[in-house]
Amino acid sequence: MDTAPALPYFLSLLTGMVIGGVVAWLYTRYRLGSTHLERDRVEAGYVLREVYEQLRSDADLHYENLQEKLAVETTLRSDLATLRAEHRALNERLSGQQAEMVRLQAASVAQFERTAERLFQEKSERFVTQNANQLDGLLSPLKERIHGFEQQIERRFLEETRDRISLREEIKHLQLLNQRISAEANNLAGALRGNTKTQGDWGEWQLLTLLEASGLESGVHFTAQSSFTDENGRQKRPDFIINLPDNKHLVVDSKVSLTAYERYCTHSTDAVAERRVEAAAHLRSVRQHVIDLASKNYTRLYQINSPDYLLLFVPIEPALGLALTTDKNLFIEALERNIVLVTPSTLLATLRTVSYIWKQENQKKNVLEIARQSGLLYDGFVSFTEELKKIGHRLDQAQHSYHSALGKLSTGGKYGATLIGRAEKLRKLGAKTKKRIDNRLLEEE
Repeated sequence: MDTAPALPYFLSLLTGMVIGGVVAWLYTRYRLGSTHLERDRVEAGYVLREVYEQLRSDADLHYENLQEKLAVETTLRSDLATLRAEHRALNERLSGQQAEMVRLQAASVAQFERTAERLFQEKSERFVTQNANQLDGLLSPLKERIHGFEQQIERRFLEETRDRISLREEIKHLQLLNQRISAEANNLAGALRGNTKTQGDWGEWQLLTLLEASGLESGVHFTAQSSFTDENGRQKRPDFIINLPDNKHLVVDSKVSLTAYERYCTHSTDAVAERRVEAAAHLRSVRQHVIDLASKNYTRLYQINSPDYLLLFVPIEPALGLALTTDKNLFIEALERNIVLVTPSTLLATLRTVSYIWKQENQKKNVLEIARQSGLLYDGFVSFTEELKKIGHRLDQAQHSYHSALGKLSTGGKYGATLIGRAEKLRKLGAKTKKRIDNRLLEEE
């Protein structure tokens, strides 16, 4: 700003202010009295001249300072113009460099993404192949187990069908066996005459033969001569205990009455009175066996979970038939004592039923086991699918982390340089390294 033209105005204003002040003073003096007017006028002239000289000196000093400031301002204005020109040039150059950096960074990111995608695709293909092989290795045993279960179920079904078909043939076979046993019993009756211990052993052997012929296994489906203790501490020893499913039991005791029966058979049919006497004696013997067996109270043994009745086995069927013919109430009397009288033919049907029950029970257990194994198999398969889903989720996370890491590598810094570019620049500047960055990642860097 040029202040030289304003200096006269400033001096005029200052002079006017001084003159005005003097005039005011004179006027005041005039008011005080006319006697001092002349003297005051002279003094005012001196004062005015001194003030004027002082103001003139101050004005010259201010003028010199102003000229110095104007010179400094001119220099500063010149420097400012120069700086503004340099600033515009720098801005233009910086804009060009920024545009170039943006272009280079975009190209670098695109190339890096293509390289990363190619690397990830290669890794994914290898991972999928490995997973497919592992999945096949896991599913193959699963298929084999399912196939094995199917075969086992089919085999069980065929076995059950064959068992049902052969049931009639087995019953016929058992009937023939019963007839053979009865014939052998009649032939042995004479040899066993009078020897009670031998008769008892023979009856137990006959009962054992029937049990085994019915398909029951000793130690599994039945036990012989097991010893128990009753509530009074006395020993009890049933001949045979037949095991049933659900921890149930049947008690079978063999009783042989041959003495009176053999005498009955030796009398001719004409000796009616003698035969009647021997028949009555035989009846008493059978009834006594019923009473003796009922008194043993096998069903009350806490070790045995038996129904309220026992089976009394008479190995010679005609002998029991003679007793029942002699007294038709004998069977009812035995039932009232919780005793069921059985012969080889009736016991065979019962034992065959027990054998069939055991087969059904085993098949039931097999089916339940198959169902349990199938459940475990299904649960295992569900667990496998859940783990497979977790693997997929982790793969997605890995892919996300992979792209995130690659993005960080390709993200420019303050000046747009990538981390990969900076790292490679360090190597080029002389950093001692043993490895180098993959050339595919350095493309277009």
